[in-house]
Amino acid sequence: MKTSENAPKIYVGTYGQYNNGSLFGKWFDLSDYSDNEEFYKDCYEYHRNEFLPELMFQDWECIPDSLISECSLHGDIFKYFELTDKMDLERAEAFEIYCSRIVSWPSNGNDLEEIQQGFEESYQGTFSGSMKDPKLEFTYQYIEETGMLINAPDILVRYFDYEAFSRDLFLEGYSEYDGHIFADY
Repeated sequence: MKTSENAPKIYVGTYGQYNNGSLFGKWFDLSDYSDNEEFYKDCYEYHRNEFLPELMFQDWECIPDSLISECSLHGDIFKYFELTDKMDLERAEAFEIYCSRIVSWPSNGNDLEEIQQGFEESYQGTFSGSMKDPKLEFTYQYIEETGMLINAPDILVRYFDYEAFSRDLFLEGYSEYDGHIFADY
């Protein structure tokens, strides 16, 4: 859910103004638009005093760098925000990590719906509780949920090395990014 503090915004000027030594422009809140066409129309309307303005995105906030450059927006940026607006902030952060650091979307060329499906299969949750080690916290939950030690003798349970098992889990099978855990498949 977007608030005024985390709403995606772009400061839009023009190359003509910039080349003449001016940073004249305006902050545009993408939450006010439903698609690229509507956004660009408003930007050109704002810079209507310039003949054929060449838009320049001089600054932006709360927009993944993979979806914007100095002069363009990715075609699916509004679909991306529509999707993340339905998520809580923690899950939206995890989705951004998944897109940018795990599957390299949008540069990988995959469809956003495919990326979302892959995220849903891979994302295990956020672990940043009392243990202060997300990997170890996940490992304890993993062992409990899988019932791995349920039928083991108490003596074995007492000596089970959670830290070593956690290292093995994250060598092959799982990854951790800023407290978010993802399955590697």
